[in-house]
Amino acid sequence: MADMRGFQDAVARWAAGGPDGPARDLAESLGARTAVLLEGLSDLAAVEALAARRGRDLAAEGVCVVPMGGAMSVGRYAGLLGPSGLGLRLTGLCDEGEQGFYERGLTRAQASLRDIYVCTADLEDELIRALGTAGVEEIFRAEGEFRAWQTFQRQPAQHGRPRHQQVRRFLGTKKGRKIRYGRLLVEALAPDRTPPPLDGLLASL
Repeated sequence: MADMRGFQDAVARWAAGGPDGPARDLAESLGARTAVLLEGLSDLAAVEALAARRGRDLAAEGVCVVPMGGAMSVGRYAGLLGPSGLGLRLTGLCDEGEQGFYERGLTRAQASLRDIYVCTADLEDELIRALGTAGVEEIFRAEGEFRAWQTFQRQPAQHGRPRHQQVRRFLGTKKGRKIRYGRLLVEALAPDRTPPPLDGLLASL
């Protein structure tokens, strides 16, 4: 895992205009064959949690999971990691509204669009629907956030909103909460309730 974190950091520095050497060296030492392009850290937490549940060691399998800091960066990352860069097979997970960024970015990088998995709205939306709002509320209770959740529901802006939308909004109201719950929601899933985009992504690796 330490080497994988190092690779993620090296790729981020390369994408920001830094040297390519550290990322190339780590890709070679890791035996990298596939890069998973994710929009952010909450997606990373969910993918890593599902891999762990299924007994997968992605780094040992040559799979490098890369959070890009937003879908608009996909063209840059695809160019560095795909056919014209490190030559890795590219796959990824994206929000429905960001699908166009992925399609344009991968097309410019001459990479396949076949293995991009699209979430309805976003991954949090998929996970909330898979667990049900009552199931998510139980996780809030276990994490000591049920009172904060109830306070949030009483805000005027939340009156009349469907519970599902309230839950989704609550996850984004505190820094780091989406990342933490990205892992917790996946860990709470029944084996047969994994959202199709997340399940498809892991099965493709």
